[in-house]
Amino acid sequence: MEQMAATILVLPSPICLHDEPVQIIVEGLSPLQEVTLRASLEDESGETFQSFAYYRAGSNGDLDLTRSASLGGSYSGVEPMGLLWSLESKAPFKRLAKKNVRTPFYVTYEVYEGHGITGRRLSACVSERRFLAEGVERISVREGRLKATLFLPAGPGPFPGLIDLYGSGGGLVEYRASLLASRGFVTLAVAYLAFADLPAFPEFIELDYFGEAVEFLKKQQQVKGMRIGVLGLSKGGDLALALATFCPDIRAAVSISGSSVNAFIPLRVKGFTIPVHPYDLEKVKTTDDGTVDLSEVMDDPRDPATWKCRIPVENSFAKFLFLSGQDDRNWQSELFCQEAVQRLQQSGGHVEFYCYPGAGHLLEPPYLPLCQASAHRSFGTLVLWGGQWREHAKAQEDAWHRILAFFRQHLLDSSITSHL
Repeated sequence: MEQMAATILVLPSPICLHDEPVQIIVEGLSPLQEVTLRASLEDESGETFQSFAYYRAGSNGDLDLTRSASLGGSYSGVEPMGLLWSLESKAPFKRLAKKNVRTPFYVTYEVYEGHGITGRRLSACVSERRFLAEGVERISVREGRLKATLFLPAGPGPFPGLIDLYGSGGGLVEYRASLLASRGFVTLAVAYLAFADLPAFPEFIELDYFGEAVEFLKKQQQVKGMRIGVLGLSKGGDLALALATFCPDIRAAVSISGSSVNAFIPLRVKGFTIPVHPYDLEKVKTTDDGTVDLSEVMDDPRDPATWKCRIPVENSFAKFLFLSGQDDRNWQSELFCQEAVQRLQQSGGHVEFYCYPGAGHLLEPPYLPLCQASAHRSFGTLVLWGGQWREHAKAQEDAWHRILAFFRQHLLDSSITSHL
């Protein structure tokens, strides 16, 4: 009996936002047929990322990744989004990050006979994973000193405003901000290191610079009268805490893999400077594969000798959400988060803290694959970030839902929740 043609379906649609889960189904296989599913995409630098998983079709010849278990390959077990979160570059130490958010990632799904991709290819399809929802505007901002990109959700608003900060690698990173705007927040992605005329290693960082970003957001027609929040990853995390502490317009702050102290660059706040938290480069460890482990470099934040370097979050009236991974190999973000959380609890502040077992430093929007180590753009070395594949993927999914819920809860009036 001739086998009917296999078909790959991506449901509910092969076109979706990158933070949306999909259901992958293969129809038209032989009953109990063994096959390999492959996912692949090419990033903007031409690097190929791919994943493989071995499956056995059901007795009806269908395969549904929400129910069927992978028998091996890049992952095993029932993992509906495993083909995406296990994508890995052919070259080592590559991080999958979207540079041009106006274009999607094109993910090719293929199914092959047998276990391995030497068998006959039975079917293929392409899915578009977008970073901008329909109607979201992207506007380049060069106003005064400010270097940023503004994302406006579709519609007149009003929408809450967000400042989005990445880490010490610098540049102007837009893909998280574009997804946040796609979820109903006017979002300003702000560059502050290693972009245009901004140095990678300035003598100091001025908090007033981020204050200008807040003032810019407040002037936007779609934001007027609304509350403003800030989120930051890594070095951006302690800057987010500082902005929420010293800028009363900030009502809610999220620190992702951040610290409770001022890390690596002196921070000028009106009238005074928060010095750099002590660190010891003698404690840098180099692993067998040449990556640099910085996790032991910073001094213990519980040591009173370091307290002048703290971000005094306990003085803030903002709401706080801390997120970190227990396998963070860049710095001990769990310890630094716990230290700030304790101060906030003692002062009666609103604080939430989630620390994920097996998650590394680079907690990104969901379904971007784990990057355990990559070249640090400013340091010029391979830096270890940590994380275990499955655990990190689950953490990213959970953290994203918590971030959206946190900002909706604390930045929205109940009368306008219908906009989101």
